Amino acid sequence: MTIKAHHGEILHCLEDPSSGDDGAWEYLKDGILIVEDGYVSGCGSAADMWAEVRKAATDIEMIEHPNGLIIPGMIDTHTHFPQCEIIASYGTQLIEWLETYTFPVEMGFSDSQKSHRIAKFFLRELLRNGTTTALVFGTVHSQSVDAFFEEAQQFNQRMICGKVMMDRHAPDGLLDTPESGYTQSADLIKRWHGKGRLGYAVTPRFAPTSTSEQLTMAGKLVENFPGVHLHTHLSENLRECQWVKELFPSCEDYLDVYDRHGLLGRRSVFAHGIHLCEREWNRLAHSGSNLSFCPTSNLFIGSGLFDLNSADKYGVRIGLGTDIGGGDSLSLLRTINEAYKVQQLKGNHLAPMRSFYLATLGGARTLDLDSSIGNFEIGKEADFVVLDYASTPLIEMRCAGNRSIQEKLFVLEMLGDDRAVRETWVMGECQYRKAVEIKSQ
Repeated sequence: MTIKAHHGEILHCLEDPSSGDDGAWEYLKDGILIVEDGYVSGCGSAADMWAEVRKAATDIEMIEHPNGLIIPGMIDTHTHFPQCEIIASYGTQLIEWLETYTFPVEMGFSDSQKSHRIAKFFLRELLRNGTTTALVFGTVHSQSVDAFFEEAQQFNQRMICGKVMMDRHAPDGLLDTPESGYTQSADLIKRWHGKGRLGYAVTPRFAPTSTSEQLTMAGKLVENFPGVHLHTHLSENLRECQWVKELFPSCEDYLDVYDRHGLLGRRSVFAHGIHLCEREWNRLAHSGSNLSFCPTSNLFIGSGLFDLNSADKYGVRIGLGTDIGGGDSLSLLRTINEAYKVQQLKGNHLAPMRSFYLATLGGARTLDLDSSIGNFEIGKEADFVVLDYASTPLIEMRCAGNRSIQEKLFVLEMLGDDRAVRETWVMGECQYRKAVEIKSQ
């Protein structure tokens, strides 16, 4: 067995930097990350780790990463793989977006061959952008989820996906029923959940496209299959929020619709959460539920500005989501860029180390996967990315000289995109190298 020792600058979070903990993050200007059999077996300064490397009884492959930064694989907490084909489509807000772009393109995913083709493209683009884990919407078609998981197995990525449940307010070709939604989802859970690095998410699209009967069946899935995720949308658009009030008049607010159907909990991730009242913030916190902050989508579709201060005030976990195809980039570096600007408009301050946390360990905590991924603690899965300080002339100029890690990180976050990703490693194997994709199948 060969041990790989990766030598270079290393950065990872041990805690949320906003907590004020002096040890919230670790930066090693001259560090070594040791990977054994796909797992982290050591991480520290080169001076300390050389002794560990020399003591190893097996062969060691030393891999140098000059003029770059080794970080944990980035984590996308909300996206839609079938919507790659409509990314950057012009105009309209949420409801019109669904009717004009989303529903028509998702009709095609009854075709298993197309589902495989788009899933493979999507997964490769994630690797190109340094994303190693994602929480993903499929379509209402079971074959879209089968195809996604089959393709994800090829790269050994840690992926969570689910079949959309939708029994009203959509075209006939995209509707299921409360019973068929339950049965098809249960079959997919039995087939895929916990298989290798794959996980399943119960996925009602959002409250307006599910009847109370279907949301009840979604709650039964969560109850009957412990360990699955719940993935849906919440309070993205003001017109949407008003629609929910009209459809569920007995509920106190949007979140209460999900709450009454047993859909809140530690593994529940609600995308957006822009227009929330105090009661909803409190209930999210008390139930241990999570939010995905999707700034590129929120700006592109004109939905609103996420209130990070309220999330912090109430203690609600958040991660970052690209929300393709409402979002216009699969890059979490681009997503951080927009998150920073959104908080500027809100009069808040998003420090570079905090946004780095949200894209790595914070995302892992949002998905309840921080025991496996998110940083370089010993025993965790060795998903990591090498960012390139010379990826563009502008980034190279800004990173030159004796810059602090905070400043260099901020430059990468503000000026970076897929071009800044030199390599992406999954379970200790390189699955993407700039200009060279490792897997061709």
